[in-house]
Amino acid sequence: MLLPGFIEPCLPSPADRPPSGPGWIHEIKHDGYRLMARRDPVGIRLLTRNGYDWSPHYPLIVEAVNKLKVRSCLIDGEAVACDETGLAVFERLRRKYEGQKVFLFAFDLLELNGTDLRREPIETRKATLASLLRGSLAGLRLNGHLTHPGDVVFQHAHKLGLEGIVSKRLGSRYRLRPLTALDQE
Repeated sequence: MLLPGFIEPCLPSPADRPPSGPGWIHEIKHDGYRLMARRDPVGIRLLTRNGYDWSPHYPLIVEAVNKLKVRSCLIDGEAVACDETGLAVFERLRRKYEGQKVFLFAFDLLELNGTDLRREPIETRKATLASLLRGSLAGLRLNGHLTHPGDVVFQHAHKLGLEGIVSKRLGSRYRLRPLTALDQE
C-alpha cells in the first residue's frame, strides 16, 4: 500500500552521450538513495522510489524539512553521505551511524503549500526550490544545474570521479516519462 502523498518519481534513462544545445540544463548525478521529502498535515515522510517511509533513518533531512516555512511541500532529491572530500559515497548510506550525516540534494519541487507544480516548467520549479531552500538547515541542499554544453559538464564530472550527470530540457514538466541521464560505467 502506498503512503499518502506519494508520487512515483520520474526516473532518468541512460544515454550514449549528453544532449547539447541551449535548450538543456545539466545536474550532477549523485550516488545515493532517491527520496521524496513530503511535508503535509500527516507529518514529514521521506519516501523511497517504492513508497516506503525512511524518515527514521535520516533525522538530519527530517529536521531540515520540518524547519521550512511552508504548510506543505514535496521535494524530489537524492539522499547522500559524503566523504572528507565532499564526494557522495554510496556505501556510507548503509552504515547505521552515518544516518546522522546524510543530507538530501534537492533537485525538484513538485508541490508547495497545496499547489501542484508538476505542470510548471523545470526552470520555474528549480527557481522556486532555490528560494525555498535559501537559509535552510544542513539536511537540505540545492542540487544546482549548469547550462554549459552537456559534453563539457559530463567530462568535468568524470574527472572529479562523480557518478554522472542528468540532463533536462528547459520548459519540461515533471512526468513519469524518463529524463536523459549519462552515467559512468
